[in-house]
Amino acid sequence: MSGVLSFIYFILILSVIIIVHELGHLIAAKKFNVYCKEFSIGMGPVVWQKQKGETAWSIRAFPIGGFVAMAGEEGEEEDTDEDIPFERTINGISPLKQIVVMGAGAFMNIVFAWLIFIGITAWQGAVSVPSKAIVQTVAPNYPAEKAGFQVGDEVVKIQSKEESINVKSSDDVVEFIQYYPQDLTFTVLRDNKEVKLHMDAQYNEEDNIYQMGVQYPQGEIKKLTLLESIPYGTEQMIDSVKSVIDALGKLIQGVGLQNLSGPVGIYNVTAEITQAGFIPVLALIALLSVNIGVMNLVPIPILDGGRIFIILIETLIGRKLNEKVQTAVMMAGLILIVGLMVFATWNDVVRLL
Repeated sequence: MSGVLSFIYFILILSVIIIVHELGHLIAAKKFNVYCKEFSIGMGPVVWQKQKGETAWSIRAFPIGGFVAMAGEEGEEEDTDEDIPFERTINGISPLKQIVVMGAGAFMNIVFAWLIFIGITAWQGAVSVPSKAIVQTVAPNYPAEKAGFQVGDEVVKIQSKEESINVKSSDDVVEFIQYYPQDLTFTVLRDNKEVKLHMDAQYNEEDNIYQMGVQYPQGEIKKLTLLESIPYGTEQMIDSVKSVIDALGKLIQGVGLQNLSGPVGIYNVTAEITQAGFIPVLALIALLSVNIGVMNLVPIPILDGGRIFIILIETLIGRKLNEKVQTAVMMAGLILIVGLMVFATWNDVVRLL
C-alpha cells in the first residue's frame, strides 16, 4: 500500500474516533440545554455548513478530527455568547452536569468500541479462547531452555521485583514479560509438583517484543450464537479498558516506558493493519477508541479528566480558581502532554532505525 493511502487511512481512523468523542459532548450538552453554536467535522476553513436549529453543522477543509463549540467554553469569542443566557452556558449548569458533559466524550468512545467488538464477534461467529500456559515446545538457545523449562510445564505464577501475577492463560505470560522482562521467577507445575525457575526474557529488536523461547498450545475456537456475541464483545471491551488503565498505572511507576508509542507508531500499525482486511481495521478502531476515551479521563489539565478535576476542586472550595492559577495549571498540563508525545515519538523513531 502506498504511503499516501496509508496516511489517508490513518487520518480517517483518528478523525472517526475524535468525531465520535465530540458527538458525545454535543449530545450531553444539548441534553442539559447548553447552547452549541457549531458541530464541526474537520478543522480549518468551512467548506460546507448547514444550520439545523441553533447549531451549525459544518465540514471543514482539513479532515483532522472535529469539535463542538459550546457557549461559555474557554476559547469562545466573547461577542458570540453575549446574547446567550448564563444558564445556557457550560459554566451556567450545575457542576454535576458539567462533569457529565466533560465525561460524555470518553463514554461515547467506549460505547463505540463496545459496539464494534460485539459486531466483530457476531460477524466472525466464533472466538479464540486462550490456552493454559502449558509449554508445548522449548526453542534451543533461548532463555527458557537455559532456565530449565521442559515440555509439559504449566506456568501458574510469575514474579518480578516489582509485581507478581497468578497466571490464567498463555496471554498472561506474554503480556507480563513485556513490562517486567528482567529477574523473573516462574512457578511451574511439573509432575504435580511446584518448581521455581529463574529467567531474564530476551529482547527481539525486529518485532520489538521480549521473548522466552517457548510455544503454548493454540487457543480453542468456540462457536457463538448471535446472542452469545454480546457478552463476549462486552468482555473484550472491559479487558481493553482494564489493559489501558493497567498500562497507565505502570507508566506512572516508570514501567514499560520503552513500549510507549506516539503518532509515528500508531501510523505504522495503521499502515500494516489496513493491508490485513476490514475486520482488523475495525478492531484497531475499537482499540484506539478505548485508548483515547480512557486517556481523556486522566486528570491532566487540557484533557477532559483535567477539566473534571478542576470542576471538583472548585466545587469543594466553593469558588472559581484564580485565572492565573488556571493558566499555570493548563500550561503545566500542556508541557506534560507535549513531553510525553515527544518521548513517545522518539521511541517510535528509534524502533525504525
